[in-house]
Amino acid sequence: MTSDLETKAGPYVNGPTLVRQYSPTEHSRDDAALARLGKKAVLKRNFGFLTIMGFSCTVLVTWEGCLIGGPSGLVYGFLVVWFGTFSVFVVISELVSMAPTSGGQYHWVSMLAPPYWRQFFGYMTGWLTIAGWQAAVASGMLMNGTMIQGLVLLTRPEYADHMQNWHGTLISWAVVMCAFAVNAVIGSVLAKFEGFVLIIHLLGFFAILLPLILLGEHTSAAEVFDTFLNSGNWPTQGLSLSIGITGVVFAFLGGDAAIHMSEEIENAPVVVPRSLLSGLMLNGCLGFGMVVTALFCMGDIDAALAENPVYPYMAIFHRAVGSSSGAAAMASIILVMSFSGMTGAVASTSRVYWAFARDRGLPGWRVLKRVNRRTHIPFNSVLLTTCVAILLSLINIGNQTAFNAVMSISIAALFGSYFFASSLLLYNRLTGKIQEPLNDGSLTNTIGETITWGPWRLRGLLGVANNTFACIYLIYVFFFSFWPPIAQVTLENFNWAVVVFTATISFSLLYYAIWARRTYLGPIIEL
Repeated sequence: MTSDLETKAGPYVNGPTLVRQYSPTEHSRDDAALARLGKKAVLKRNFGFLTIMGFSCTVLVTWEGCLIGGPSGLVYGFLVVWFGTFSVFVVISELVSMAPTSGGQYHWVSMLAPPYWRQFFGYMTGWLTIAGWQAAVASGMLMNGTMIQGLVLLTRPEYADHMQNWHGTLISWAVVMCAFAVNAVIGSVLAKFEGFVLIIHLLGFFAILLPLILLGEHTSAAEVFDTFLNSGNWPTQGLSLSIGITGVVFAFLGGDAAIHMSEEIENAPVVVPRSLLSGLMLNGCLGFGMVVTALFCMGDIDAALAENPVYPYMAIFHRAVGSSSGAAAMASIILVMSFSGMTGAVASTSRVYWAFARDRGLPGWRVLKRVNRRTHIPFNSVLLTTCVAILLSLINIGNQTAFNAVMSISIAALFGSYFFASSLLLYNRLTGKIQEPLNDGSLTNTIGETITWGPWRLRGLLGVANNTFACIYLIYVFFFSFWPPIAQVTLENFNWAVVVFTATISFSLLYYAIWARRTYLGPIIEL
């Protein structure tokens, strides 16, 4: 039975009138855990461990991303980023085990911050999370579009005389519309889709690795492990490595995608941490293997750039197998995986929009927080994610260098949100403010309530040491995400991320001062 108010709501539900359209006996443990955070269960829990692990792996697309990133995926830089990301993910796993909500970082900051700063810190973290994920979607869609351009160039070299930036932009629109369809029209099968793509992710790795090893020309071990490049003409090799490492960081970006799907995952306090860390270990191993293989088979990178300036790894494939069709088949695997990663990114971004709107942190929150009763999908948030990505891609038509700032802003914004949450967790664990789990059904881990550990955490001094290292690593990556690639800065190579980041923060502060400080008070209690 539903109330008159619920019946009149039509196909959408929102706010205190949210109702579930599936059996109230299903997932009662998960719904009870969410209720302890003050939230109602309205999204259907379609994901289990394997499907959400597939979701995490395919959004990360680490080994594929290292090929796309080119020579910046150096062996030692990869190891540094892999180790640092694992440390951060351990902290994030502790946090999501405490409060598995789609809001993620801004909810954690709201529950951990001192009362006076709780509202403002949570609000800013919410905007950083949205900015980072939205930029990741825009970067992913354009990457897919330009990869299709690269495939055309691989099979039809004469296209080089006609290639334009706007070609890739228009193709990327078609790609993001396909991702929109997967999320909004057939969103109920998203979990099965990501589980299937996990198989392609694993088999595709060997389908590319083996031809490179067996058919490609190999350089010496000294060329791979003992050769350091400083193409940006920086004063020290260490500085050059720190600036170039952001390409590898981007290959690991999006690992928190599963967090924002928490309200659609069975036994999320345990399953999400396990999927995050398992996915990172799997992707890290595959990525490291692909980095080493690619470096051994890279050959003359200048020749590869001349043959395919869009994505030189396709030229490396071509040289290895000696066939355009064979190289195109190998590159198509990466394209499929990149598309699946962007599809997952659209899903995660839309959930952040939806969660933040549910807590009244965004303009138009009444519309964005609606959930379709039939599909259990926040359709308006999915649509907004797609439209904003298309608008951002217009930058690429005017200036490709300026659009590169979108990739940097995704790193800066997401790592900034991680740092807010990680540093506050460190403060609370050092001051002993986090209690052991309670089983009395009372509210916990939300604004103004007791803070308790979840079922997954790193205990004792080891947890403190890892938390501290994670904060240091986050500051390190955040700092270098704004640096230009070349020491002699010009308008052509300037890193516009600092401008975009400042503009985003300025808009959020302006909206907060004018309106949001009266409507956004932190995560609301819906029960």
